[in-house]
Amino acid sequence: MKFSGELLVAGTPREAVFDKLKDARFFAGCIEGVHDLVEISPTQYTAMFETKIAYIKFKFEVSVELTKADSPDSIAAKIEGKPHGIVGRLSAISSANFVEKDGGTAIQYVVEANLTGRLGSIGQPVLKSKAKEMEKQFVQNLRAGFEGKGEARAP
Repeated sequence: MKFSGELLVAGTPREAVFDKLKDARFFAGCIEGVHDLVEISPTQYTAMFETKIAYIKFKFEVSVELTKADSPDSIAAKIEGKPHGIVGRLSAISSANFVEKDGGTAIQYVVEANLTGRLGSIGQPVLKSKAKEMEKQFVQNLRAGFEGKGEARAP
């Protein structure tokens, strides 16, 4: 599954947007269901991620590696996750470019995610619907964090 979009952060320079998104606590706080974030190194993290897909609760042990941090232009990460209690795997690659636009910064993002094993057999329409829902919530939380309307919650 591939998702892409753009979010305008009004009145905020690229450097500030880059720095905030590179902050793992801020970023993870924008994702519903992420908790127990642990910094392994400045570019590697682990966390727990819980979500509900089609009335089934899933809990993932997730590792994140920052693969590119080109301030203030772009950032990229690789995500791997193992679900608890079911055979499968979550893998994703995400990237974002930061472009000056209308007196602020446009975040242009792309996420490619794959689910394998029993987890992937749930059905693409159901998974895609859940992923779109999560993307929408993430963008809302990110926007709120940048606008100061309730900072992103602590993971």
